[in-house]
Amino acid sequence: MKKQFFFWLFNLLFFAALGQSKKAHPYLFYTPERIKITKERLQIDTSLAKAWQNMLQRTEKSLEAKGGNLENLTLAYCMTGDTKYAERAKLLLLEWVNRTQWDGMDDRTPRWNSGLGTARGCFQTAIAFDGIYNYLTPSERKEIANKIIRLGIEPAINDWVSEDRRIHTLNSMGHNWWSAVVYQAGIASMAVLNEEPQAKAWAEEVMRASKEWFAFQGSVLENKPSNFDANGGFYESVSYANFGVSEYLTFRLAWTNLFGKITMPYDATLQKTVDWFIHASYPTSKHRMMSLNFGDSNDHANGERPAKLMMALGMGNPHYYWYLQQIGNSEGREDMNLATPLGLLYHPAELRVRNDELRKGTTNSTLGLLNSTLPNPLPTAAIYKDMGWGMLRSSWDKDATLLGVKSGYTWNHAHADAGSFVLYHNGQYLLIDGGDVGYGLPEYSGYFVRSEAHNVMLFNGKAQDPQDQYHAVKTSGSLHHLINGPSLKYLMADATGPTSRYFLRNYRHFLWLDKVILVVDDVKTYEAGKFEFLLHYQNEAKKKGPDLEIGQGEASILFRPLYPETLPLGYPHDFPEKMKLEERWGIKDRDVKTKIPYYAISPAENSRQTKFWNAIILLDNNNKAVETFVGSSGANGAAGRTNLPVIEKISGDNWQGVRITQNGTITEVYLNLLADGRLMHRNANAVINGWETDAYLTAISFPEKADRTNPDNLTSFFVSNGSYLRKDGKTFLHSISKVFMNADYSNKQLKIQVDGQPLMRISLRATEKPNAMNINDKTIAPAWKDGKVTIDLENK
Repeated sequence: MKKQFFFWLFNLLFFAALGQSKKAHPYLFYTPERIKITKERLQIDTSLAKAWQNMLQRTEKSLEAKGGNLENLTLAYCMTGDTKYAERAKLLLLEWVNRTQWDGMDDRTPRWNSGLGTARGCFQTAIAFDGIYNYLTPSERKEIANKIIRLGIEPAINDWVSEDRRIHTLNSMGHNWWSAVVYQAGIASMAVLNEEPQAKAWAEEVMRASKEWFAFQGSVLENKPSNFDANGGFYESVSYANFGVSEYLTFRLAWTNLFGKITMPYDATLQKTVDWFIHASYPTSKHRMMSLNFGDSNDHANGERPAKLMMALGMGNPHYYWYLQQIGNSEGREDMNLATPLGLLYHPAELRVRNDELRKGTTNSTLGLLNSTLPNPLPTAAIYKDMGWGMLRSSWDKDATLLGVKSGYTWNHAHADAGSFVLYHNGQYLLIDGGDVGYGLPEYSGYFVRSEAHNVMLFNGKAQDPQDQYHAVKTSGSLHHLINGPSLKYLMADATGPTSRYFLRNYRHFLWLDKVILVVDDVKTYEAGKFEFLLHYQNEAKKKGPDLEIGQGEASILFRPLYPETLPLGYPHDFPEKMKLEERWGIKDRDVKTKIPYYAISPAENSRQTKFWNAIILLDNNNKAVETFVGSSGANGAAGRTNLPVIEKISGDNWQGVRITQNGTITEVYLNLLADGRLMHRNANAVINGWETDAYLTAISFPEKADRTNPDNLTSFFVSNGSYLRKDGKTFLHSISKVFMNADYSNKQLKIQVDGQPLMRISLRATEKPNAMNINDKTIAPAWKDGKVTIDLENK
């Protein structure tokens, strides 16, 4: 009898201990701690309370209609404890787990047993199973868990991760599909932890494999790109980045709630990725915040979910608040993501508090991040070399000017758009990307993904092979030599690789000087033919003299072709006679029934090699267009304008250029024709307007009233691929290797932006010792002696 008592006591203690080792649901997202915090916030946060009441009302109506949203019903049960919500959630959960399968693609060999449907099934059932766990009987828990494993976890793990049954690889489907299917299977695995002994191992394997997903660098043999740029960008587009990264971060949040906080080797990449979302954004004062819509994306895609999830994980940065506020406050959509349970539970409390204070007129300096200016601002230009994206902006203010450039990879969701660019100005999207449409429609592959839907150069109507989008381009485009100076920005795009079937040279240079953006194309082909510059625009384009005025609402620009040679500037004609302006018809973004015009600009004669110069003149309230053409306007050569930059064409032996007068500054820009690859084993030594240089592009600025015969009166100079710049025996730049550099001498300070070789020694002329010197945004003590500054740089 005594022996039986001790045996009974041992079993009692053993099973009690076993029970205590089980995790108490809910532990994934709707945790008791999170529910408690949210209830407390509802008492003081009227916006959050309103969002919750709206969600609860929708959930109540769904009960009446005998339907419902599984996530909402589960949250309603966790928030209120009312079993009517749990009962409906249980019915919907059973409907999910009693299906024959969640996915299956019989047209694939071997058969695909899991896909995005599996991912959705894993997430939905994990949310409900975790949230109403205490409403279910032990037998129901076991039965439902087994079905989640059979329908979701096992197909996903077997197809995508397992050692002995896997059919997928990061090389084939290792982008957003891998992220969705695998990470949601990881969430489902954590949901059934108490019922399945292998569940923790599954989740751990998913977390381990995440390191490979973030580190994947592509495949040369299979023409596959890396998932992430070294600076955090995700090549597939803003929209797919939002999806793929959010799938991981949702898994990471559930893991953290269940097992505790962890540190992973790619955490810095994640923070850079949110910065990439911000760099790709365009905040406006009158519309929803926009983002670059390169590839399969849309105008209003953003990184809201990744930013909020990073903050929920304690991995946020101060400028994330600014970014979320720009998304939320546009068009009164301050509570944009509060309509979802996770958005409601994990909405950043600090952001809400600060928004409330702002509405009350609080003047606390900490609220500066809610103003239109970004706090601790990111640079106004960024380059993502691995994926070929570049962003240059006038400022971080709303309605500023943003130039987006893409010359990178083409495959899958990345279009055939090497060398393309878009422009946002004064709150509007003016020079546009072709856009996107449903993948099943013939217009998707017949127009939207092709080169002709983008602002690129064509030769005899061709650029990239349309097959690139499906079979991946072998040699991708690229971006180089970003310069972000105080009054000048520069970026070079190389689209030669993807278009090498037709082009020997296909380089595009962007040189931004105050209100003028020069787009210079250097093109050469194997035989003579027709070059075309494609220009896709928003709303309407009116011909005014040699210009196209492109406008939308209160925003407008002038687009002015300069080279190849046109008739003399000032000639009273609708458009330069030696340049052909052909109107063509494309398809409106996401609306295949609507045709929209765009332009192809080409020289009157065929050639094998030429240079295109086009100027984008940014209009604002100080330089609006006037309808009447002024034939005697000389240098401006356009319809009469108010306070417009004056652009004059200048040229000489083996060079061409422009002189731009604006805002009290004269800048001369020279293109050295000897530096375009036509010389072998010889440097491109040239004398241009008295300046001796081997640079490809040179830009020199003087005050408008200064004596320009004295080179020491310059305020800044820029060289693209140059090693020296001299005039009248004065050397302004010396470097053994060629550099891309802007030197600004304003206010007795020397600000230098430079890019070039890994190791550079550069000497710059400085008649006086600068008060301060800044190199690539880092302040250093000037090393000045005998009228020059010497700089030793390691360009890592």
